[in-house]
Amino acid sequence: MNLLSIDDVSAATGLSASTLAKRRCDGTGPAFFKIGRTIKYAATDVDAWILSRRRTSTWPANDNKQSGTQAA
Repeated sequence: MNLLSIDDVSAATGLSASTLAKRRCDGTGPAFFKIGRTIKYAATDVDAWILSRRRTSTWPANDNKQSGTQAA
């Protein structure tokens, strides 16, 4: 298993260490391990999280669909 440090994940994602800490608290970041006081991330989890952020549009998913009525 290839474990990454916070600095490694920060470099890979472009997120700061403090943003990663906030995302660990609210559960919106990549899965992580806490080993003693050390935080480590599995490279496969970081890759999966990055891929889950993939989009084909800048619009949020629900805003990309019409509400069922069409303009005349």
